[in-house]
Amino acid sequence: MIVPLEEAVAGTCGGKAGSLGALLRAGLPVPVGFVVPFATYLTAVSEPDLGRPEEPGVARQAIESLPPPVTLPVTFPVTFPVTPSATLAEALARALEQLGDAPVAVRSSASDEDTGQTSAAGRYESFLAVHGPDQVADAVRACWASLFSPRAVHHRRSGEPMMAVIVQRHLDAEVSGVMFTPGGGAEGATEIEASWGLGPSVVGGTVTPDAYRVAADGSVTRTVAKKRTRLDRRGERLVTSEVPAHAQAAPVIDDATARHLATLGAEIAAVLGGPQDIEWAIADGHTWILQSRPVTAAPPPNPARTAPDPSPGRTKAVTTPQPGSPQPGSPQPGSPQPGSPHPAGPPQSDRTQATASSPARTQAAAPLPGPARTAATPPPPPPGLSRTPAKLTGTPGSHGTATGTARIVRGPRDFPRVRPGDILICPFTDPAWTPLLRIAAGVITETGGVLSHAAIVAREHAIPAVLDIPDATTRLHDDTLVTIDGTTGTVTTTSA
Repeated sequence: MIVPLEEAVAGTCGGKAGSLGALLRAGLPVPVGFVVPFATYLTAVSEPDLGRPEEPGVARQAIESLPPPVTLPVTFPVTFPVTPSATLAEALARALEQLGDAPVAVRSSASDEDTGQTSAAGRYESFLAVHGPDQVADAVRACWASLFSPRAVHHRRSGEPMMAVIVQRHLDAEVSGVMFTPGGGAEGATEIEASWGLGPSVVGGTVTPDAYRVAADGSVTRTVAKKRTRLDRRGERLVTSEVPAHAQAAPVIDDATARHLATLGAEIAAVLGGPQDIEWAIADGHTWILQSRPVTAAPPPNPARTAPDPSPGRTKAVTTPQPGSPQPGSPQPGSPQPGSPHPAGPPQSDRTQATASSPARTQAAAPLPGPARTAATPPPPPPGLSRTPAKLTGTPGSHGTATGTARIVRGPRDFPRVRPGDILICPFTDPAWTPLLRIAAGVITETGGVLSHAAIVAREHAIPAVLDIPDATTRLHDDTLVTIDGTTGTVTTTSA
């Protein structure tokens, strides 16, 4: 059975698909698509030998090796007419035809995902710009199999979840971001983060995004970051490239667009019944909603947005007091322009190029090799000379304080070095790093915003996080004693 996305409900299609279905039914701007529901997954996995529950690797291999013609249940909705003997690939082909032979996004929607208790951020697989029935069928099976990945099993507390899969028309995003609606952050304010290109850069924390705070009275406070990289599709690959120098410190949206997003967020929160963590994108002059889930843990207030001296790479916070009033230099060249019903004009060509997305799993994104430096960032000390700073300041990402041993982790090869109680210091984190956040006492990143994966997971695990400390992996050193304060955004060392 294949279910049109606008008919999806959480009980049969998972929380992620159920929320998108509710938003579509309310007339909100969600890309059209369909869902492969729990019933199809259960039929598929009832045939192979998935091994014992304590052998998740066997289950994952069995699902990944399923042959393409997976038999579907007998009942099909009239919207997607297929014969009872149709295979999954055939049913997908029919459904994809209705989307018009275009790339699609394939996303997990598990029964334990996007609940009010846990976001399961990055726990399961999702893929971008998948094209054709065979590739979509492969991506669906990969989403099913991700139920038994090491990171998913590591987080499983009880029971065996089910997996539905969302297939939607993919967007050529010029600008993407995340927002938290009021109630999940500062009282009465919507928190927005935005950057050039596709959303995984912001969600994965591989860039430090622009930050916007839209207050209840419509005033906007924005802090513009230096966004060095962006993620785009090139052919069938996701490619991280350097943002042109003139666009790195340019705001990606103007204040009017920020207010428009806040208004849209309020509508979404009203439909779904509570504060929401929303992923959005601007493509072809319109604003689209890609995902909405309950806020599971509120970020701490960010004093950097009103402080006179922002962190390196960020400009001083600017507040626009009155909605609709002309701003100095606004609209910024290359900023999307708001309109009706959910538009926001694409950036001009001298800012960034409108792009499509790619048929690779979203975790594949990575920053350019080597950390970029700013004039305010000191180079690493020469060999044999310690120059560990006594205090560093970044962006508060998760409440709390902790003292522990600094552990520099630049990639998966360093994972075995992390011990319980260590303070994790890394360029950024993606979903593969999630198990480390269960044993670390705190996390420090070189890039990323308060709505990124690292910050959300840190808040869910109740450990402090400080983000956006440039070159933290070279300015801090292994085995030194570090105190992290995730509420104030400070990191203090005991050696100098």
